Amino acid sequence: MSKISQVQKIINFLQAHPLTRFGAREIAKDIIEKYPEDYLEKRDNPRFADDRAFISQIVAEIGAQKESLVKNPHIFWQDKPRPRVYWYDPDKTQPQTIVDKNQEDEAIDEDKSPIKTNSLVNNMVSTEHQLYPLLVDYLKSELNLFCQRIDEKRSKNQRGNGGNQWLHPDIVAMQPVDKDWNELVRACVQNGGGQRVRLWSFEVKKELNSSNVRMSFFQAVSNSSWANEGYLVATNIANNIDQELRMLSALHGIGVILLNPENPSESEIFLPAIVRPEIDWQSVNRIVIENSDFKNFVELVSTYYQIGLIRSQDWNKV
Repeated sequence: MSKISQVQKIINFLQAHPLTRFGAREIAKDIIEKYPEDYLEKRDNPRFADDRAFISQIVAEIGAQKESLVKNPHIFWQDKPRPRVYWYDPDKTQPQTIVDKNQEDEAIDEDKSPIKTNSLVNNMVSTEHQLYPLLVDYLKSELNLFCQRIDEKRSKNQRGNGGNQWLHPDIVAMQPVDKDWNELVRACVQNGGGQRVRLWSFEVKKELNSSNVRMSFFQAVSNSSWANEGYLVATNIANNIDQELRMLSALHGIGVILLNPENPSESEIFLPAIVRPEIDWQSVNRIVIENSDFKNFVELVSTYYQIGLIRSQDWNKV
């Protein structure tokens, strides 16, 4: 039996749940589970370090296929509030590929929608600093990361005003890859020089638009070059920069996270980062010298390397 296209898989899923709105991650998980044989070869690609990274790739593909999806006149999608949602309406047809404001008023019944608006929360969040605890909450609960805030005020600031914004990120994290491994496996990896932890880096912006996307992205590139995975995080992404972000991500390996400030657990990895197999310890050393928070982070990572200790009181403080 020949495979059906991914677009058709998505349409079949939405058609089976009429009038219910779904994010790309929900759709991705369902079609992977329903058509496992179709995804075996892609999943075996070594660029996907784990299932999370693989699902994030399918989520990104769904986003890139939205124009093909809405060729079906009963498929609707809505960008605002992010994250984007899709649904199938058997009683309405959508002649355009973009839902304008009048169509949204007609097509969306807020009492029936499972997606709550973020507009009030976004108005309440006035600074990037207010997003840090929300991001940490998401990283801790959904990705099982151990996070630290890197305060730019604790840097030596030897490069003049604003110099450190290109040196270190806002949030860093440790992923103890071997945390639940058997002691024999852990010993083999340790003695064989294998990877026991993965280090992550996050640059946070309130929103990304055409006027700030390139500067924000290259700031994330500069600040995250030392880490296994680097991400640019925002609560809102303008519709007209999707392709720009995809191009930059493919070229430089930085991923993008769409943070939901109302419900952090519903945040999504909009574009997965390309995992770097090795940490750039030379760059790590440079930041350790400059910033005391980052030095504390590396000390905690070192403690885990040496004795496998993670104390909850040391992590996820903002």
